[in-house]
Amino acid sequence: MSINPDLDHWEARFASPDYRFGKAPNEFLVRCKPLLPRSGKALAVADGEGRNGVWLAQQGLDVTSTDFSPSAQAKARKLAAENNVSVTFIEADAHEWDYPPEAFDVVAEIFTQFSTPEKRPKKWAGMRRALKRGGLLIVHGYTPKQLDYGTGGPKEIGQLYTRDMLERAFGDMRDVRIVEEERELQEGPGHSGLSAIIGLTARKP
Repeated sequence: MSINPDLDHWEARFASPDYRFGKAPNEFLVRCKPLLPRSGKALAVADGEGRNGVWLAQQGLDVTSTDFSPSAQAKARKLAAENNVSVTFIEADAHEWDYPPEAFDVVAEIFTQFSTPEKRPKKWAGMRRALKRGGLLIVHGYTPKQLDYGTGGPKEIGQLYTRDMLERAFGDMRDVRIVEEERELQEGPGHSGLSAIIGLTARKP
């Protein structure tokens, strides 16, 4: 056991050879494809087993995929090899990683809702810092209504995303677009069924 109970929790979840959230990319991320640059650098934050980072690499981007779970990153490397793409994997905590300033054309945070309200601002500040000017930010997660569905995500309401929360965090950026919806998700056993979700896209001014 490590001294980090969160890491122990995720290591246990990722210990199975199966991909907990599937191998296909997140559907909101795929819908953002028209906004992606044709080349450049992308950061997949807390990318888990790599499905989103691998997909971004398939779009021609130079991808860095971070996660604090060694088991998840081992599966992510396997997935990248299966898809014949090159991804830079960095074992790092999303809250503590030293996000390089203005290094990425795209920063994607997909369902990284393990962050507590106390830790989330540090993660989001790092993500903003890492974006180049004009760079694309993609954030996707569950809303509090997801607690009614129970088809994935955290059980603590403070870890779920609201429109007001995203507007307060990123409303000063350019081209801000927020979409709240209820959709059927089939992203492995971890995200399966009718879900209450919210997505944001924005550009760093």
